[in-house]
Amino acid sequence: MASWKLLEVHTDDQTPHKWCVSLSEETFKRMFSHGSPTVHKIFGDGSLFSPMLFGKFFDPSDAFPLWDFESDVLLSNLRSSGKTSIDWFQTDDAYVLKADLPAGVGNNIVQVYVENGKVMEISGQWKPQGDQSKTKDWRSGRWWEPGYVRRLELPEDVDWRETEASVSNDMVSELRIPKNTDRF
Repeated sequence: MASWKLLEVHTDDQTPHKWCVSLSEETFKRMFSHGSPTVHKIFGDGSLFSPMLFGKFFDPSDAFPLWDFESDVLLSNLRSSGKTSIDWFQTDDAYVLKADLPAGVGNNIVQVYVENGKVMEISGQWKPQGDQSKTKDWRSGRWWEPGYVRRLELPEDVDWRETEASVSNDMVSELRIPKNTDRF
């Protein structure tokens, strides 16, 4: 049985430095072509964190208006191929997003951040297991942190302050974003 862990939904960005370098399609394709199996799992077909999720390049630093589109239409090719690892739907009282998280590289630290009540960002970094470096010299340390991010534009009818985020066994995330019934 899976164990679910609640995540805190932040209103301030815990890792603002992740946008220091924008991702271009050429850079992504070069990185992907030389990537390990882990890179292919994280950014491959069907992953929420793939810049090619909807069939064309989409910079993950841009907010995608996910809720304005029918998931059956956008993900139909991936679902029919069995490659999807994301699902979203709405109920009478909430929007729900379920996605596989990239796994297999150390400890997965997931963050959920809401920017100005309009954009939800799901990001994560891996912390290597064990002692990575025996020296304290910054020049021989790691110069980058492996991670992933996806930004989603929220619909206008949500109560984002009541968002519930959880992760199961560091592998599956679920976001429940309640609809704001007071607005209408």
